Amino acid sequence: MEYSGEKLSEEKVFKDPVHRYIHVRDRVIWDLIGTKEFQRLRRVKQLGTTYLTFHGAEHSRLSHSLGVYEIVRRIIDDVFEGRPEWNPEERLLSLCAALLHDLGHGPFSHSFEKVFDLDHELFTRKIILGDTEVNAVLTQVGADFPKKVAEVIAKTYSGKLVVSLISSQIDADRMDYLQRDAYFTGVSYGHFDMERIMRVMRPREDQAVIKQSGMHAVEDYIMSRYQMYWQVYFHPVTRSAEVILTKVLHRAKYLYETGYHFEQDPVHFHSLFKGDVTLKDYLKMDEAVMLYYFANWEHEGDEILRDLCSRFMNRRLFKYTEFHPSNEQMNKLIELTKLFKEAGIDPDYYLVVDSSSDLPYDFYRPGEEEERLPIHLLKNNGEIRELSRESEIVEAISGKRRTDHKLYYPADFLRDESTNKNVKQQIRRLLEMAD
Repeated sequence: MEYSGEKLSEEKVFKDPVHRYIHVRDRVIWDLIGTKEFQRLRRVKQLGTTYLTFHGAEHSRLSHSLGVYEIVRRIIDDVFEGRPEWNPEERLLSLCAALLHDLGHGPFSHSFEKVFDLDHELFTRKIILGDTEVNAVLTQVGADFPKKVAEVIAKTYSGKLVVSLISSQIDADRMDYLQRDAYFTGVSYGHFDMERIMRVMRPREDQAVIKQSGMHAVEDYIMSRYQMYWQVYFHPVTRSAEVILTKVLHRAKYLYETGYHFEQDPVHFHSLFKGDVTLKDYLKMDEAVMLYYFANWEHEGDEILRDLCSRFMNRRLFKYTEFHPSNEQMNKLIELTKLFKEAGIDPDYYLVVDSSSDLPYDFYRPGEEEERLPIHLLKNNGEIRELSRESEIVEAISGKRRTDHKLYYPADFLRDESTNKNVKQQIRRLLEMAD
């Protein structure tokens, strides 16, 4: 039975701390929320290891996905409806893409992806197109409907306006996570006037534009994003936890490949370690599963795996110092690596340079990697102008990438002078010089 236009007999609502209520009237949206693939997102945190820095950051990818859906629903139903540039036949497609855009995220998201060379967007599309409950629901809308949803998420769908709602420099994804992450971390940086931005949004063929009267609200949004990245997302303590998490996975993979006998066999990781993970295997992985293994690996025979898991589970994180990749600093890193080995501390796992980089706003650079559509303002005379040409605030940060480097190490190992006292003193002196 096709139910592309079917409504629920009664509207369903989710109470939400950010948007107050999330409204569901479409049968297909309600059924998608009930699928096991979507419910799996309850067991994947939105902010990965950030809960080890900001204790309130326990919210899930499911709550964020519902929030993105609600923002898109309000834009379409309250702002775009009836405007000639908007095609109402794309309403359900937009809502489904918004709801499912993060479906393929794995446990601890980006750290997990880096170690196993995975792409969550690829797995999002595989879930939508594969033998899944999500696909079964979408197919009831139309045989080609799952393909269209996957194309929107892949940014290859022909309707660029639909794509821009969930993937642009001012999209529903960013507008939800900035506010939601600010709420749960307890910071004030992520707040901006979303109501104002939505009221001044207007549909155009390729993307939504912002009326000139809303420019200051957009400036506030961009600065909010800038602050959230440097005060929350790239927080050095969170990055310390990510470094340890990454090293746990690297160590477990190395031990598996060298024939180590685990006391707790990592059966859920086998296909990941082999590099041939199936969709079925991938969907079994969530943060509850990973933490189960980490808790057991605290008692493994391998000293490094045992220590790293204990650090992660009990928040005994690495300390850090500033690091600048100059010739002098690189020479210092070479010397530190040598001294770590002399002290019996494996530098592959205990001496780590981590870098974070962000570009808060960019103008259009055609043909470049990660090509970004700029934010456009609709002037009172009907002219459309790129934001940084009208805003001095945005112009000041446009196209300027900020990068930060930190060197992470286990300070407690260096304080223990029961062995290799002289070497550890040399290491501490070098690290103090780096500060």
